[in-house]
Amino acid sequence: MTPTIRTVLGDLDPAELGVTDSHDHLFIRSPLLPGEELDDPTAAEGALRAFAAAGGRSFVQWTPYGMGRRAGSLAELSRATGVHVVAATGLHQAAHYDPDALPALYDGLAERFTADLTTGLTIEPATEPATEPATGPATGPLADPADPAAPETVRAGLIKVACDAGTTTAHTRRVMAAAADAHHATGAPIAVHLEPRAHPHVVLNWLHARHGVPPDRIVLGHLTRLPDVRVHHELAAEGVYFALDSPSRAGHPADHQAFDVIADLVEAGHASRLLLGADTTTRTARRADGPTRLLTDLAPRLARTFGPELPGLLLTANPAAAFATDWRRP
Repeated sequence: MTPTIRTVLGDLDPAELGVTDSHDHLFIRSPLLPGEELDDPTAAEGALRAFAAAGGRSFVQWTPYGMGRRAGSLAELSRATGVHVVAATGLHQAAHYDPDALPALYDGLAERFTADLTTGLTIEPATEPATEPATGPATGPLADPADPAAPETVRAGLIKVACDAGTTTAHTRRVMAAAADAHHATGAPIAVHLEPRAHPHVVLNWLHARHGVPPDRIVLGHLTRLPDVRVHHELAAEGVYFALDSPSRAGHPADHQAFDVIADLVEAGHASRLLLGADTTTRTARRADGPTRLLTDLAPRLARTFGPELPGLLLTANPAAAFATDWRRP
């Protein structure tokens, strides 16, 4: 089989992916960020149009199940703006969910992830207005607004999990095991949210050594939160990808060191493992136009420092390799 990238409008030849924001959010909501929800389709469309006007072609949304990813809006936004959108399945840290709802979420977790990747994204009625009638199926094909009689299948293209600070909790272990099972069933890449003081080698041990996920199917986010460059080099040598996402976030404490982290990894010969993303998680961050700044600020700085080929590698060639999959049918 030929590797493809699974977008919300169908599978895509990696050569067609183009300039990519490899870690971002069109929609996201969490009790940890009250009043900062990204839940406005009009604002999401504006962000995509601005990104496209700056030269962006593809947008990878890491919002997992249960956090308002608005599965029913993603295909319409992609179609309206011409930007390829890759959606996520998975679960975030337990703190982002109602604790009373988690036991039900754990039931059949790997099967839910696999269905999101193959059958169709699960609609979350409480937080995600859907394009199909409220009485329609909870998962599977979404109605095409242009032709409601001809449903389209809107599927996820990656699995999102998260590592807690300093430890691996029972929730984290359960979610990572389910993510690994879904990877083995489908081939999907796994994207990992890292907290400050996280132990990424523990993540790699769980996903790779214990559950057999190849390192090149793992994308670690928020590496700029971890200051030890030795750890960066060790992980890169293992073959994982890094989504370096702080450069465009609004006021994040790691902003100031993001360029230095990128420069160090490039100079150490690890440029082929690096992806760039804005990781817009709040309304405040959206006002900072992070996805656009990737292309108008960070990319020119990298070109001036390392030559014109580097932005193309980090924004186009590397995402095409990281997210392309020989998709399997379970």
